[in-house]
Amino acid sequence: MFSLSPIKLMVIAAVVMLLMGPDKLPDVAHKLGASWRAIKNLQERVETEVREAIPNLPSTGDIARIARSPVNLLNQLADRVDAKESAAAEIATPPEEPAQPAAPLATTRQPTTTPSSRSEDHAPPDPSLN
Repeated sequence: MFSLSPIKLMVIAAVVMLLMGPDKLPDVAHKLGASWRAIKNLQERVETEVREAIPNLPSTGDIARIARSPVNLLNQLADRVDAKESAAAEIATPPEEPAQPAAPLATTRQPTTTPSSRSEDHAPPDPSLN
């Protein structure tokens, strides 16, 4: 499409200055300055009215930064949500009690039997030992 680079704007301004001539140039510059001043005053009035209506509105610089980098804004909002969710999770869960050392498990030792003692347990007593 049609794009205006700074060089093209300067060429257009030079052509306009040549066409107007030196006698009309001061009047046109004065009108341009007055129009620019009126636009700035309108911007200030609108901004003060909006700030009165919405007191928590970010500053103009912050809004411009947001408009230039919407991804950065989304990242900041996601971080805020994560922080709120983690804070809510900490409030919802009771604090953990300090960990108690685990009591040693009671181990039951089974008597070790040797093959010879096992056979004696099941064998009839020897009458000669009496």
